[in-house]
Amino acid sequence: MVGIKRRRGFGRVLRKQLTNIYLCTLMNQSSIKIDVLLDPNKVPQQISWSATDSSSDMKQKAKAMCIAFWDGADKTALRIDLWTKDMMVDEMADFFYQMFSSMADTYKRATQQKELSDDIKKFANEFYKKFRESQLKNSQ
Repeated sequence: MVGIKRRRGFGRVLRKQLTNIYLCTLMNQSSIKIDVLLDPNKVPQQISWSATDSSSDMKQKAKAMCIAFWDGADKTALRIDLWTKDMMVDEMADFFYQMFSSMADTYKRATQQKELSDDIKKFANEFYKKFRESQLKNSQ
């Protein structure tokens, strides 16, 4: 080949660029928007959310929310926990029971650690049982 210089690694760079272009065309971006209406004391009065991938065009109302983000660099979790004044104690217990149970499922899916996942579910069941017992005791 006269007059053509072959650059080392050019094929590797080109493959990487083509892979990035391919991945960008396959990726989708989804957004979740959360609106919190606060009273003058900054206590949540209303929580609503919407998502670009949701089947509903309307904002969804919620009485409580818990969101956690993992910062891999600092190895810390940032949590945002909010609930409205009209969230009842029994609703909060149901909410936590369901969160514990779903966290167990997520942990199992992510780690394949069935035994630890089962421990989380066992805790969730014990938590809910103790809550119901305390409700019965307080109602007498």
